[in-house]
Amino acid sequence: MTTAGTKERIVEASAECFRRRGYMGTGLKQIAADADAAFGSLYHFFPGGKEELGAEVIRRSGRMYMQLFIDIALEVPDVVDAVGRFFADAAKDVEESGYADACPIATVALEVSSVSEPLREACAEVFESWLSSSTEYFAGAGIDREEAGRLALQMLSLLEGAFIFSRAMRTTEPILVAGGAATKAVAAALGR
Repeated sequence: MTTAGTKERIVEASAECFRRRGYMGTGLKQIAADADAAFGSLYHFFPGGKEELGAEVIRRSGRMYMQLFIDIALEVPDVVDAVGRFFADAAKDVEESGYADACPIATVALEVSSVSEPLREACAEVFESWLSSSTEYFAGAGIDREEAGRLALQMLSLLEGAFIFSRAMRTTEPILVAGGAATKAVAAALGR
């Protein structure tokens, strides 16, 4: 296997572990085992250890989740329907994972934002990129830029909060209720 393949496996295994167990609940030995990688390869690719690896996983996961929304927006041209679909798909994914998988960025942010500045910064970068992209998306649909920014923050706050409730309560209802509130807010901002 190539070293590029090993690095990718480490990052993918880490992302999976962080989604399911959180950053603190994930050990480097578990990551190496899940990645089918030699333990030393973690430090070869991430000399800064778990914290460096965690920051890389957060940034990559953030780009991946943003791409999911972009894909939905391209497939579903109506902004209100796209937002509704995003929440519905999120509920389906969480349920299909047995409520084990949700947003790894929120999971890590809750755990380490007050104890690890590099990880807090990585989480903040991802959230800021999501807010910026969502603001542009809503503004591109004709919503006033200032309102689009508030709407983006509202939508993402609803989603991340709903993930926490859904995982703890083992029901998709919080995500679906949050999705309903988000779509109503988008429709109202569009004057529908």
